[in-house]
Amino acid sequence: MERERAHLAASRAALRAMRADAEALDIGDVTANWVNAEVLRGNLARRIAALADLDHAPLFFGRLDYLRHEAGRRFYIGRRHVHDTEGEPMVVDWRAPVSRPFYRATRQDPLNVALRRRFGWTGGELTAYEDERLSDPDAEDRAGALLRREIERPRVGPMRDIVATIQPEQDALVRAAVEGTVCVQGAPGTGKTAVGLHRVAYLLYTHRERLARTGTLVLGPNRSFLHYIEQVLPALGELDVRQSTLHELVADRVPVRGTDTPEAARIKGDARMARVLRRAVRSGVRMPEEPCVVVRGSRRWRVPAYEIEEIVRELLDRDMRYGAAREALPQRIAHAVLVRMERAGEAPDDRVQDAVARNAAVKALVKQVWPVVDPAKLVLRLLSDADFLAVQADGLLTAEEQRAVRWERPPRGVRSARWSAADAVLVDEAADLVARTPSLGHVVLDEAQDLSPMQYRAVGRRCSTGSATVLGDLAQGTTPWATASWEEALGHLGKPDAAVEELTQGFRVPREVIAYASRLLPAIAPGLSPAGSVREAPGSLAVRTAAPGELTGAVVTACRAALEREGSVGLIAAGPRLPELAAALTAAGLTPLEPAEETTAESRLTLVPAALAKGLEYDHVVLDEPAAVVAAEPDARTGLRRLYVCLTRAVSGLTVLHAAPLPAELATERAVRAEAEEVS
Repeated sequence: MERERAHLAASRAALRAMRADAEALDIGDVTANWVNAEVLRGNLARRIAALADLDHAPLFFGRLDYLRHEAGRRFYIGRRHVHDTEGEPMVVDWRAPVSRPFYRATRQDPLNVALRRRFGWTGGELTAYEDERLSDPDAEDRAGALLRREIERPRVGPMRDIVATIQPEQDALVRAAVEGTVCVQGAPGTGKTAVGLHRVAYLLYTHRERLARTGTLVLGPNRSFLHYIEQVLPALGELDVRQSTLHELVADRVPVRGTDTPEAARIKGDARMARVLRRAVRSGVRMPEEPCVVVRGSRRWRVPAYEIEEIVRELLDRDMRYGAAREALPQRIAHAVLVRMERAGEAPDDRVQDAVARNAAVKALVKQVWPVVDPAKLVLRLLSDADFLAVQADGLLTAEEQRAVRWERPPRGVRSARWSAADAVLVDEAADLVARTPSLGHVVLDEAQDLSPMQYRAVGRRCSTGSATVLGDLAQGTTPWATASWEEALGHLGKPDAAVEELTQGFRVPREVIAYASRLLPAIAPGLSPAGSVREAPGSLAVRTAAPGELTGAVVTACRAALEREGSVGLIAAGPRLPELAAALTAAGLTPLEPAEETTAESRLTLVPAALAKGLEYDHVVLDEPAAVVAAEPDARTGLRRLYVCLTRAVSGLTVLHAAPLPAELATERAVRAEAEEVS
């Protein structure tokens, strides 16, 4: 232990020296101009920030002693690389190839590893270790306790990285090739979000230059979720990954201030709307009725209307984006003029063609035949003009569906319109039909099961030449347009050949809790297998009945009892119940936090609307009135899926309190018996 602590002290000193060297760099003599200086200064600032020694995080968490070919080589595995003054590694980045056996080696396949050591930490201090002698078949391993302790460790504050506890099946997904898109179907507690974030960190390590040029993006369902995960990548040394919600991604074109009915949102999110928009964008194209006459000097060059029509039809048939085709049209007309010039004995060059393309007659004809399209104005007209919508949606949307998506009171203009989130996606689609959306190198899409086909298309545009990591759970789909199958979703994303992998082994949610929640699966996702869990925690589930009028008081009592334990506490309730619960908690001296607020040692209770619970985790969860959670949704199936989400947010203990009868799917004989035992 003393030798390991000495190595820790030496490694921390080496990291401080690396940071001091970076801070001492003088860029004044190596830059030719101020632009280069600013770029280099920014890169250097990020390098210095990445070399920070985090007091609360261990510098290394494992050690590998290799057997053959690497005889005498010992590697400490940590969150980032640390080397001494001679350049020798003191800590190896967990993403390096030499670190891979730390996650993959087994007694059956030791991968040339003689010993794997895991370290236990309290705060930033090394306090324990345990060994696995993988190459010795007779050795008695005592490993597992530190790993379980790290997985089950209570948490206060944002999500932590799982770099010390990545399991082999997770590691295989994390290290998948950057060229391929991976879809992870993961039950609650299987670590799918952590897999996605660590995959970004791994890809940035192995393809730094490529992804620095093309960019990376993490998309989450809401700001509360992004706040919860925002510290994971910085803790792994990755500071430049953009994190956003899908709504923020597409709302830069129009401000989102309105809402849709569930039916309108469902139709606007349907893939058929892409075809409606395509028709609408091209609806302004008109075939010419008059020839184009170009005057150059004393000569007049005439291109007949039928020839221009042929050019227009060819551009339409080539399936080019509207804006690119519009830019090509004057060049094609100019080329027709140049052909006539050559036939007349002239020798025009490219400069002449460009000049003809800018000729006033050509520009006037292009304006008439292929007018400019403003995406927002086009969607505004589509949702306001019944006749225009009827023409573009003919054979695609029924009359009832057209009425559902039309605005009852058409706005006067783009700025005054109360655009909804679904409208913003339509504008984004129209904009891409006009001009190509730039593609990123890699996109992580979390909670993907809640996206509509049109939203998948919006994400797919952002990774059309890159790859994606799609994360979700079909059982947790809580929107009217929730994903029916990953194959269908990946088709809308533009990645039909993506590999679909399933994680069913849970590590955080106790077995008793996940088994209770899984009773809902036959009703909400009959094709999925119930999730398992490596964690057995007797007494982690309590289902209690309160008398009518006493439910709120029972909830306050349960929250107070949960706060007597270590870790974070989440009180999850349906929206209509929130004001009463907040007032009762405050009156009892237990003023709750909002989901976006960070928990601290002094303030650990968060009041969570059921609609925002997805993706969040708490050590202890108190769930108020399951029937109210179900009733708050537009239909029973969506309500049961929302309930499934709420039941699976606990990583240590779940207390369910109800005055109304439980949903029939939960009120089995076993549940009634467990409830009776809790009451007694």
